[in-house]
Amino acid sequence: MTIQTRAAVLRTVGAARPYADSRPLSVETVTLDPPGRDEVLVAIKAAGLCHSDLSVINGDRPRPLPMALGHEAAGVVEALGEGVTDLAIGDHVVMVFMPSCGHCHPCAEGRPALCEPGAAANGKGELLGGGRRLHADQTALNHHLGCSAFAERAVVSRRSLVKIHPALPFEQAALFGCAVLTGVGAVVNTAGMRAGQSVAVVGLGGIGLASVLGALASGASPVVAVDLSEDKLALARSLGAVQTVNAADADAVEQVRALTHGGADYVFEMAGSVQALNSAWRMTRRGGTTVTAGLPPPDAALAVNVVSLVAEERTLKGSYIGTCVPARDIPRYVALFREGRLPVDRLMTGRVALDDINAAFDRLADGQAVRTVVTFDA
Repeated sequence: MTIQTRAAVLRTVGAARPYADSRPLSVETVTLDPPGRDEVLVAIKAAGLCHSDLSVINGDRPRPLPMALGHEAAGVVEALGEGVTDLAIGDHVVMVFMPSCGHCHPCAEGRPALCEPGAAANGKGELLGGGRRLHADQTALNHHLGCSAFAERAVVSRRSLVKIHPALPFEQAALFGCAVLTGVGAVVNTAGMRAGQSVAVVGLGGIGLASVLGALASGASPVVAVDLSEDKLALARSLGAVQTVNAADADAVEQVRALTHGGADYVFEMAGSVQALNSAWRMTRRGGTTVTAGLPPPDAALAVNVVSLVAEERTLKGSYIGTCVPARDIPRYVALFREGRLPVDRLMTGRVALDDINAAFDRLADGQAVRTVVTFDA
């Protein structure tokens, strides 16, 4: 039986700012099909606003429209589709925006973040099992990265969920599905950083600050935080990154190189711009590694000095969802949080109701928020 649910739907891109006035996201009552085989109905309790959502709204990341947005969320299992035997009604779960089939070549290699059927389904706005479960006025709505989490309820693939401890507050749990998984994972999985190595993080949004937390928890020294916002630099210092550099400084690259005695062993670019990635490359020491998890527009390109790449044995690596194995990594990161070693709650800068989501995206676009969370009544 279908149900009715409220969801934030994007029908056109490139709306004028401020979004509080143009309202690119329309909060609508839509129809949600019951879960099919290997699918789960989840009551969403909290969903984080991420730059990946903003890049769909402003047109930087083309997605099929109309689309119900949202991909970083936590909630409660309400119904199980056929074949789902390892979850129960009432379980608390975190959503993961790349479902993994478990059978394709990347999955077989232990790299579920690169799942080929999952990527194909996300690109088409479908669930992993095929098709769409959302409708409005007899028109199918596309799913955002298999989640469509800016909604009271969502039907998702079982492969998009990780069960969590019920003591973890939902608004904190939501951040583990994207910001923490991506930011911490870039440090511990993609880079494989060792204790005592130097780190710089360029771009202090939710993912960048999660990278700072991951580097600190892993024993990096020093950890240098780089951003245009003095408020975010202050937050980074309060989290333990005692060395900070304003990216607007003409000598920002030279400052980082001086603080890390010739360049950092690992530099993480989390701003999603070619300019930031170019700076991150220049901040990296000989023999060092530059890791990027930023997602600039698809036509963005980086020019790399090949002589430096070869003669200095430099490494440039992409990191998608922190090279994660979600069922392994999310419980580990949650355990670190509960031990006080990964203070993810410090990344939260606000809570809003679903009806106020457009104004919240204004604050994100203006750099005034790290992670704002849409919360739903219990």
